[in-house]
Amino acid sequence: MQSTNPHIKTFSRKLRKDMTDAEKHLWRRIRMQQLGVKFRRQHPAGSYILDFACVELKLALELDGSQHAEIKQIDAERTSWLNAKGWQVLRFWNNDVLQNIDGVLGVISNHIRPPS
Repeated sequence: MQSTNPHIKTFSRKLRKDMTDAEKHLWRRIRMQQLGVKFRRQHPAGSYILDFACVELKLALELDGSQHAEIKQIDAERTSWLNAKGWQVLRFWNNDVLQNIDGVLGVISNHIRPPS
């Protein structure tokens, strides 16, 4: 089993305590297996911390605020690294989570249980 960098682990704990409004909003709807699978908050993966992760399905949910418009290359590198490790990454804008949570949950549900 791969150990997690202690600094990443400490930072992920801090992020769990200081979640954004969008993260809190989504967490209320996906916690406790409400979508049929378990999600973790601020889950370490290599040198990254995933906003939400379903380890069982290797599904990462990333919420992006306005600052992500300026760091597209960094996000692309992160997604590429995660994809190479077998993770699927779904990205949502904070505004979408706050204003269209049902649509966001629909996209997530389709990745958990693809339509037949």
